Amino acid sequence: MITILVIDDERPIRSSLRDILEYEEYKVLDTDNGKDGLDILQKEKIDLVLCDIKMNKMDGMEVLSAAKEFSEVPFIMISGHGTIETAVEAAKKGAFDFLEKPLDLNRLLITVRNALEKGNLVKETKILKKKVPRTKDILGNSESIALIKSSIEKVAPTEARVLITGANGAGKELVARWLHEKSNRSESTLIEVNCAAIPSELIESELFGHEKGAFTSAVKQRIGKFEQAHGGTLFLDEIGDMSLSAQAKVLRVLQENKITRVGGDKEIIVNVRVIAATNKDLLKEIDEGKFRMDLYHRLGVILIHVPPLTDRTDDIPLIAESFCKDICEEYNIPIKKITKEAMVRLKALPWTGNIRELRNMIERLIILSGDKITDKEVDTYSNPTVSTHNGNFGYTSMIDLDKIDNLSDFMGFAEDRFISHKYNKNNKDLNKTANLIGLDPKLLKEKLENIQ
Repeated sequence: MITILVIDDERPIRSSLRDILEYEEYKVLDTDNGKDGLDILQKEKIDLVLCDIKMNKMDGMEVLSAAKEFSEVPFIMISGHGTIETAVEAAKKGAFDFLEKPLDLNRLLITVRNALEKGNLVKETKILKKKVPRTKDILGNSESIALIKSSIEKVAPTEARVLITGANGAGKELVARWLHEKSNRSESTLIEVNCAAIPSELIESELFGHEKGAFTSAVKQRIGKFEQAHGGTLFLDEIGDMSLSAQAKVLRVLQENKITRVGGDKEIIVNVRVIAATNKDLLKEIDEGKFRMDLYHRLGVILIHVPPLTDRTDDIPLIAESFCKDICEEYNIPIKKITKEAMVRLKALPWTGNIRELRNMIERLIILSGDKITDKEVDTYSNPTVSTHNGNFGYTSMIDLDKIDNLSDFMGFAEDRFISHKYNKNNKDLNKTANLIGLDPKLLKEKLENIQ
């Protein structure tokens, strides 16, 4: 049975409301003061509160504010001294509606019915959100993916800051979303900022907001991303591309949980969990004076590395089939089968664009292939800037092998492709690539210049 709590210090009002609501088959609890009302709200399962504004001991607005800190039960505020200002204040504090005394019976019952319907919708939405994940799964059964999932389960419920590293397209954003999804802040907002996409002169305004007139184009006040993420999570993607000036201000926020808008002098308290991601080697950036070491240590309480797709090729069939199913459903066409031979081809491609490139590839194959995706389609429609399969000899560029006259030319071509692949895979880090493939850095640089 639906239970309604009436809080009013006038006995005749409480009695009248009880008679009316019980006639409509609602269960009614009542009290003459706000403090007892809050106690009842915490102990009993209440579906709706009717609360007077002018009361002794505790004002109705105070009851509303206190209740909203621990409950989402809808409130209908009632008063014999109603004004527009009072109604507006009640709405700002989260009241569903405001009714003036003497109460109109029809309006009262309609408002009660509407408030209960809203309460039910809020509850149903919460249940559905728990049942239906808002974020796509992290696909894969490899050891590295199992480690990432385990880390998320352990870290997400805490307030620890997380620094996610990995190449472009590897899935750093998905890891950040799951950290938010499984956190205690999941009901609040996840705000994303791509630091690489915002000009350095605008990044501070984007993050901290600005006051009207702070600079030429600041025609009105703007709320920054830190304020927007208050109570939730802020995801700073490509943090390695942030200017040193902005880094210093982000560091201050992490230390003090306060921001100051550009052009303002008022400190604003923010409650934000920060998750950052980068495709750069931040330790190298620190050595080169491009990134602050103190900010690195503030951000990297927990480090999660997302490996490139070429380091977990056994996951490719699972990911490819998932993409195939999703894309076919988006296009409203029958799901196409990917043959075993096609999967072998897919696993052998270099995947410099990682998961993002794989999804694009699957979409291209779905559009251009027949009823099923075969190794021939993979050979034909793979990106001509990377590699394509030829027999059992690995991958070569989309050229006619008949035009290669001798083994020496082929070996030179294969070496170029190998060096290019390793260089790109290591985010174009010359020294790291040289160490991995066993070449002198100067010689590697010369070879890369000849290739390019």
